[in-house]
Amino acid sequence: MNGLIDFMQSHRRTVLTTMAVLFIAGVFSYITIPKEADPDIPIPWVSVFILHPGISPEDSERLLIKPMEFEMRSLEGLKSMTSIANQGSAIMLLEFDVSFDVQEALAGVREKIDLAKPKLPSESEEPIVMEINAALQPVMLVALSGDVPDRTLFRYANVLKDHIESIPSVLESKLSGHRDELLEVVIDPARLASYGISHQ
Repeated sequence: MNGLIDFMQSHRRTVLTTMAVLFIAGVFSYITIPKEADPDIPIPWVSVFILHPGISPEDSERLLIKPMEFEMRSLEGLKSMTSIANQGSAIMLLEFDVSFDVQEALAGVREKIDLAKPKLPSESEEPIVMEINAALQPVMLVALSGDVPDRTLFRYANVLKDHIESIPSVLESKLSGHRDELLEVVIDPARLASYGISHQ
């Protein structure tokens, strides 16, 4: 160690020149290296949603989760499995090894679902398999609320959306949660008949 320090002290110019070259090369590499605004980071998680309207959490665990867990246990590369029984649905979160292949894992999960389907109640909907992908998740969520009519709140939300999209660093802004307006027409057959109009 002392020999290295003595060498650096006796060759100061060489050491300083080497440091300057490394610094310049580092700055150049940082400027020229490709950068991605929205990198696709693989997350070793796959989720399975099973919808069954009206089922209780207890029955969801017994009738939906147990048959699925029995089949999923033999999945290759499966690290852990977490199941959540809800009113009217069941959710399974499958964690795979970091070195997992997304398409291979999804194909394996779908294959196990096909094996478990005959054991599920006939009223259950088709299980939904989803890859958990960071690129599909929003970076920021903004919620608006207030003691105003829905139409007013929606108008302000549209204005805010336009302002957010005008920020140079924002790629996209999506609006959700608004209700579609519905016009209901109630026909009184007796009144129509009094005018001689048929409602058919």
